[in-house]
Amino acid sequence: MKKAVLIVNPSSGNEEAEKYESQAQKKLATFFDEVEVLRTEAEGDATKFARQAAKDKVDSVFAMGGDGTVNEAISGLAEQEYRPKFGFFPLGTVNDLARSLKISMEPQEAISSFNVDRKSSLDIGKINDDYFMNIVSVGSIPEAISNVDVEEKTKFGKLAYFISGVKEVFNDQTYHFSLEIDGETTEIESSAVVIVLTRTIGGFQHIVPEAEANDGNLYLLYLKDQSITDRLKSVPDIVKGVDQPTENIGYTPFTAGRLTVKEDAELHPSVDGDEGPELPLSFKVLPQHLEVYYGSEQ
Repeated sequence: MKKAVLIVNPSSGNEEAEKYESQAQKKLATFFDEVEVLRTEAEGDATKFARQAAKDKVDSVFAMGGDGTVNEAISGLAEQEYRPKFGFFPLGTVNDLARSLKISMEPQEAISSFNVDRKSSLDIGKINDDYFMNIVSVGSIPEAISNVDVEEKTKFGKLAYFISGVKEVFNDQTYHFSLEIDGETTEIESSAVVIVLTRTIGGFQHIVPEAEANDGNLYLLYLKDQSITDRLKSVPDIVKGVDQPTENIGYTPFTAGRLTVKEDAELHPSVDGDEGPELPLSFKVLPQHLEVYYGSEQ
């Protein structure tokens, strides 16, 4: 018997999950003999549900929610001996992975257009003992963005992140980092260090145009900013998209690395939009680690 588990976060997408849950269950029932719906009530529930589904060797696990819910579900599947196929219906604010996989931002369309035949491999990032599916960011600008509260996200969507980031541009704070990338160590001063898996960051597509969801690489970007003027100079490069180092932005594809900060600073890295582990950070890519359902034709 072919079984799917649908993990639903009732609070995602301005609490729209209940509206779309039955639609998703009915759609999945056209492809699977059994569809079990599990609703999260607390942080970590999606991870627990996905891990149990892997142990039960169900065929597929689906998540309905924002980036945090998707991250939790993927974390539950990561490095299990048996990993079910994974799919999701986005309800949150940014949904970077959904954009990269060409899944509709409209929940009803994402559900109605789902097809079990559209599958591809997906890289996962590992950070210390945790996992990420899109982005890890460290520094004053990323910290300001990660501190955007739920009310602002609901009211302004991805514009809330942009507003918060712009405010922080005029803060002079930078940090001295030590980066070990694929065995080579570099010392940098920056207000923002970002490691990504996909081309979309904060809902803005094609910032890292050469990144693919299953190319086996992580991508490092950092601002070469020692002043507000330097920071402003980097904006055109970011808007254009970064595929090589520039005068204003550092850029390196890599597979494994380590990041430490030299100051006695209380930095809180953002991992897929939520607060992550404390520095120092170790990174590696788990290439083609999951089989994932995507949206329109790739």
